Amino acid sequence: MKVIIFHGTDCSPENKYYWYSWLKDELLNVGCAVETPYYPDINHEDIDTFLPKVIASHEFDEDTILVGHSAGSPLILSVLQAINSKVRLSILVAGYSMRLPGESKDPVLQASYDWKRIKENSEDFVFINSVDDPWGCDDKQGRIMFDHLGGTQIIRNEGHFGSEGQNLPYVEFDLLRDIILETGK
Repeated sequence: MKVIIFHGTDCSPENKYYWYSWLKDELLNVGCAVETPYYPDINHEDIDTFLPKVIASHEFDEDTILVGHSAGSPLILSVLQAINSKVRLSILVAGYSMRLPGESKDPVLQASYDWKRIKENSEDFVFINSVDDPWGCDDKQGRIMFDHLGGTQIIRNEGHFGSEGQNLPYVEFDLLRDIILETGK
């Protein structure tokens, strides 16, 4: 099983406010292959030019689990819309598919999504959102994706699942680890 973890806007896989490094170590310890690519241009470069770089950097197949946090989530939607293979599971944490409140443009978003194609390219979906997300990546955003794609929606009261700007560290994520490991059985 291979897991690819896509970080959010203005973040990095090594940022200590987030669970990325912890999750990587947890999964490596049980024999998973894990990729935590660093994309500093995520949500700064338009998805039309950014997406081909991402797709060229990874292989996607039936043993792949995609995990996206915040802007990493709409990136996953675009990847699934563009590839010609199916992945095992897509997990979108604090994900969104519609412009966030107060944003005039989110470059990582598509103008529209081919939900049918996205659904065809992932065996299953899990959406983890909070009712109190300070950036607007909340349960309503998760519900939009869930309504289009099915799967499982998990609603918490845990903010953005990490935020440096809000000084809300979220360095361990047992629920996410357990979902991934259960899928790998």
